[in-house]
Amino acid sequence: MTPRTADQPLIHVEEFEELARTAPENVRLEFIKGKIEVKPVPDGDHNEIIQWLQELCIQQFSDLRLYGERGLKVESYRKGRARPDGVLAPRRHFTGHGEWSDPDGILMVVEVTSHDSDTNQRDRVEKRDGYAAAGIPVYLLIDRDHRTVTVHSQPEAGEYRSLTCRPYGKEIEIPEPVGITLETAELMDFAD
Repeated sequence: MTPRTADQPLIHVEEFEELARTAPENVRLEFIKGKIEVKPVPDGDHNEIIQWLQELCIQQFSDLRLYGERGLKVESYRKGRARPDGVLAPRRHFTGHGEWSDPDGILMVVEVTSHDSDTNQRDRVEKRDGYAAAGIPVYLLIDRDHRTVTVHSQPEAGEYRSLTCRPYGKEIEIPEPVGITLETAELMDFAD
């Protein structure tokens, strides 16, 4: 049997998009590395973390917004489809876009880990690699299992060349094109 890969997927991206469009409201689908993945529905702490980050972005940037669950075309040749927990982009950037947008003009994507068995592979490996391959400048991972905040930046040849990781409670620099220092003390409120 031929293994599933981005080059040899079981279904084509157009078929995936139709499947995702008709999925029940409480199911979020992604297409990463040639396979369909079900994205867990966020719990309350997950939602609060995203809300916290949205508020920080509004305070810091008058011309940027952190969009939630925005469908993005990722991976080489845009064959993957992901729904990051947050997408930092210029205000009104997605006006006129369909369900899936090219990553051009996006400054940062954000993922908050979920407490499920697929988190390690999905958020820490596959999505990271897909976002790097798409050339998204910054990938911010808020890792609830490890109580860390990780900034991946400088995408080159399908990989992020720079990685900075700090425990909850420590500040972390998010480099340009975002260019802010993130105070993470409030994340301690959401540590299990």
